Amino acid sequence: MEAIVYTSKTGFTKKYAGILGEKTGLPVYDLHSAGGVKKGGEIIYLGWLSAGRVKGYRKAASLFNIRALCAVGMATPGGQPVANIKKTNGMPESLNVFYLQGGLDMNKLKGINKLALSIVVNTFGRSLEKKQDLTPEEADQLDLIRNNGSRVRPENLEPLLEWYAGL
Repeated sequence: MEAIVYTSKTGFTKKYAGILGEKTGLPVYDLHSAGGVKKGGEIIYLGWLSAGRVKGYRKAASLFNIRALCAVGMATPGGQPVANIKKTNGMPESLNVFYLQGGLDMNKLKGINKLALSIVVNTFGRSLEKKQDLTPEEADQLDLIRNNGSRVRPENLEPLLEWYAGL
């Protein structure tokens, strides 16, 4: 494994990449400045989710041998089935894919990204507010939507770190 490569929009994926780099000792590169990794080199790729698509995945897959991928999104960990991520992005079944809950910071978004996410967040937030008995996960999602915040935690990387230790 040569490196960790990532694409981040609001900083949550970048935080995960940094934590992963500390825990594995691998160098960490933004996809746009990953010149330190040779073409075809084995990497762990982290990208943020937008409408089910992992940003930067196609470019990273064309440049590197992605051994594991982390999709970072707002949903709670059970809310993004790996099979759906693979199917939506045309990923091979053999690819090791992990989902990580990131966070929300509307202040770091601009243009169409901000507009689209505002619509989704407001619609989803209203539906949660109407519910009588929220599960702890739903309450956390509502808090994230209404107050922004980060759910980046080192312990969220444990399944990926277990996979990495088994290489």
